[in-house]
Amino acid sequence: MFALVVRFQVRPDRLEQFDALVARTLEGIAAHEPGTLTYLPTRVEGDDTARIFIEVYADEDAFVAHEEQPHTRHFLAAREPLLLSVRVERLRGIG
Repeated sequence: MFALVVRFQVRPDRLEQFDALVARTLEGIAAHEPGTLTYLPTRVEGDDTARIFIEVYADEDAFVAHEEQPHTRHFLAAREPLLLSVRVERLRGIG
């Protein structure tokens, strides 16, 4: 298992654009990424501009495959002007 928790701080005036970008990206993930086990974008209670993604991949190779997909590459490029910050935590299973 390989997983990420990613926190995005979105520009307040760009929330709708960011959420629409995420929705389009989710379609690509569902259609083309069997190694992506969970890709769960969430809102943060009490912080309207925060989004946290919980991402679980079968293994690190599945994550690399995810990063190489056209829909992911588009998301990574298009998100930049919409964000104030990004924090990524890489997780590995215990045992």
